[in-house]
Amino acid sequence: MEFRHLGRSGLKVSEISYGNWITHGSQVEEDAARECVQAALDEGITTFDTADVYAGTKAEEVLGRALKGVRRESLEIFTKVYWPTGSGPNDRGLSRKHIFESIHGSLRRLQTDYVDLYQAHRFDYETPLTETLKTFDDLVRQGKVLYVGVSEWTADQIAQALKIADDMGFDRLVSNQPQYSMLWRVIESEVVPLCEKEGLGQVVFSPIAQGVLTGKYLPGQPPPADSRATDPSGSGFISRYLDNEDLLTRVQNLKPIADDLGLSMAQLAVAWVLQNPNVSSAIVGATRPAQVRDNVKASGVKLDAEVMSKIDDVIGAAVQRDPSLTVSPQPRP
Repeated sequence: MEFRHLGRSGLKVSEISYGNWITHGSQVEEDAARECVQAALDEGITTFDTADVYAGTKAEEVLGRALKGVRRESLEIFTKVYWPTGSGPNDRGLSRKHIFESIHGSLRRLQTDYVDLYQAHRFDYETPLTETLKTFDDLVRQGKVLYVGVSEWTADQIAQALKIADDMGFDRLVSNQPQYSMLWRVIESEVVPLCEKEGLGQVVFSPIAQGVLTGKYLPGQPPPADSRATDPSGSGFISRYLDNEDLLTRVQNLKPIADDLGLSMAQLAVAWVLQNPNVSSAIVGATRPAQVRDNVKASGVKLDAEVMSKIDDVIGAAVQRDPSLTVSPQPRP
């Protein structure tokens, strides 16, 4: 496993991190989740990403139990706040009230005194940005959070936050967590240039496009019974790919490229995102330990310009680049 700095911060993270968005507390039983976490640790992964909303807070609980007994200083634990974790009017968003209550719930479920990175899971149009950033800064000063970041924010939103932090003397954002893959490149035109300039690193999710880039979803055929496409918490997210037979055909045409490099399709996909120097870490998930062991082999893989060009030629028009597709929910009526 190789390591990279999280943006321009001093924190080093494993360039492949383990995430439990759909799997823990939802798609797999806890014993299987524990085995996947152990496989990640065995393979040198030190960075673990979760969120309070995953599996209705159960994912944090499962991860906390799976990591119990591991030397805390050897881990980087990331979590997030924004989405509803209850039914009350203040059980969502980035208000001071919700952030304070959410971090305490996350720390309890994760069985830790602090998280290494606390991320705003979306931009909150209903809360003043200064309120959110001041609350994050307070958590840093209290030692409950070491670094702060965001997830799926636009370049303009990140720039606003950075200006406020600089003007007010708050801790600066060090990272953004966007969706990013061969197929989904919406951050490249605006978010990445800003983050390179301002010192934020990308911690990218879905580098394998929810499993599509493994090649297991075949054009004209139903998805495998045990795949993420059949899980209620992930099927809507993946439908944009499964409904596009041309895209699925193009993905199948990546296999000769992977074969020539001695890589699996998943390894090629993860290695591809790691070629972007602004990417600090690529998050992978798994339902079986073997998937973890396969994915980590992408660490340290270098793809030359010719390979990158071949990939572009194969994917072609299937690539989504529109930066306006990075969106957060608008204010509630």
